[in-house]
Amino acid sequence: MNAQSIMLGLVQGLTEFLPVSSSGHLGLAKAAMGVGDMTIAYDVTLHVATVLAVIIFFARDLISLLGEWFYGFFNKNARNWDGWRFGWAVIVGSAVTCPLGIMLAPYAEAASANTLWISCGFWITGLLLASARFITEGDKKIRIIDGAFVGFVQGLAVMPGVSRSGTTIWAGSMAGLSREDAFKFSFLLSVPAIVGATFFEARKLGGYDAFLLALPDGWLQGAVIAFLTGLASLLLLRKLVLSDRWWLFSVYCMLMGAVSVIFSLVAE
Repeated sequence: MNAQSIMLGLVQGLTEFLPVSSSGHLGLAKAAMGVGDMTIAYDVTLHVATVLAVIIFFARDLISLLGEWFYGFFNKNARNWDGWRFGWAVIVGSAVTCPLGIMLAPYAEAASANTLWISCGFWITGLLLASARFITEGDKKIRIIDGAFVGFVQGLAVMPGVSRSGTTIWAGSMAGLSREDAFKFSFLLSVPAIVGATFFEARKLGGYDAFLLALPDGWLQGAVIAFLTGLASLLLLRKLVLSDRWWLFSVYCMLMGAVSVIFSLVAE
């Protein structure tokens, strides 16, 4: 299992932040390696590794925005700052994501073992990314309603093959945010969602001790690889989003959708 753990860590790190759906790639990788549901705890561990990459990547923004948000409770003028707006947008977006994600979780888990469902998710992602080519960059300041909209889309992205980063950046762009703000908000919103999913999955496995026992050999090496490749993926995606070339991943997602169908037919 050691080599499989490392391979899954590499897949997670490379695909978690690029708009290509890490859940879809992990589902295909597990099907190809015959791993199955025994790696649910490891899936969560890999997501923790990549959320740490987000926290480090956005450390300066997080400190600045959190400071501005807290200051907004004591100074009315601070309520016009980005931190106040981003803070409440993340809170409202997370409040929308949470119940929707919990409701869809059983369906997502079942779909992750079905390559045909995964292919549908890839095609949905591909179509949304292709449409991003025609979205004019906005300059609006983020609002609570924008947080709710992006949070709703993030909740839907729990389905395998549907890229969380791709759909949330698309949603932010559709709401009229600048590319920089759409990119930033997408990943700030991901932190509470991933942390919440970690505790949710840990409880399903029977608590912290049972969670640790469910981890496969090589989990630490895989987590480190996911963390490092996650940082590299964030750097790449930011560059592509700001240069308005991230929609090119639509071609890759369409191809992966076709590969998923072929894999399903061959597996039968």
